[in-house]
Amino acid sequence: MIETLFSLRNRPQLLNLLITDYWLLITDYWPLATNHSPMKVSPSDYHLDFKNKRALVTGAGKGIGREIAVQLHGFNAQVVAVSRTESDLKALKDEIGCETIIAELAGPAEAKRAAEQAGDIDLLVNNAAIAILQPFLKTTVDAWDATMAVNLRAIVIISQVIAARMIARGVPGSIVNVSSMARFQALRDHAAYCASKAGLDQLTAVMAVELSEHGIRVNSVNPTVVLTEMGKRAWSDPAKGGPMLARIPLGRFAECEDIASVVCFLLSDAANMLNGLALPIDGGFHTT
Repeated sequence: MIETLFSLRNRPQLLNLLITDYWLLITDYWPLATNHSPMKVSPSDYHLDFKNKRALVTGAGKGIGREIAVQLHGFNAQVVAVSRTESDLKALKDEIGCETIIAELAGPAEAKRAAEQAGDIDLLVNNAAIAILQPFLKTTVDAWDATMAVNLRAIVIISQVIAARMIARGVPGSIVNVSSMARFQALRDHAAYCASKAGLDQLTAVMAVELSEHGIRVNSVNPTVVLTEMGKRAWSDPAKGGPMLARIPLGRFAECEDIASVVCFLLSDAANMLNGLALPIDGGFHTT
């Protein structure tokens, strides 16, 4: 029973149980800790349930983005998945019945088209990103521009379209940008990537300041190494991955499910007071 409850595929149910227990605890003890009246909250108000919400996820074909789409579907969201690979989108659609949009987000016109084609969106996850690894002295202009086009410019364009429609509809919304620990930690051969993720977190902060007056929250998450297929190839060498792993107190790298569950929480009403965060998901890496 315990193994079933804590399995990765049961995370939607487990996360809702944890949120319920948290709010019960706060409701019970808040009057004892303050002079204020009890908080008028109901645990059921904070269940992760995105029924009647439309969620757009970029880079949804593989890895973290795919898992975010799957979990959002598990929480009853109507998912719109964006990827540049048709076969990946078909496999995802077959699994969760989502809407799909094929787009190469490196092109500004394509990024805008994808956002407009998505229609009315309540929840946005900017996950698509690329990494072109080159030493600093050999980082090319083409590699730099390609990285910034996907990792920053596309996010600006898509978020502008989606946020403007939220404002026009008069509805609140939530945006999560998937950044990286590379925003905090300098990595060899990652000049363009690290710069793009540092820029993304500052963009997140500006978006949070400007969009919050319209009821739109914006946060970013900053994962450590995530064991996607690409992550496994890049970090499986003990000479490279060993020192990084040694600095993580939990003793492991992240799985896609670890990131997706936090993203879903940040999108939800349970995170209503969270805005402008750059949230490490690193197993304690930055405490060492």
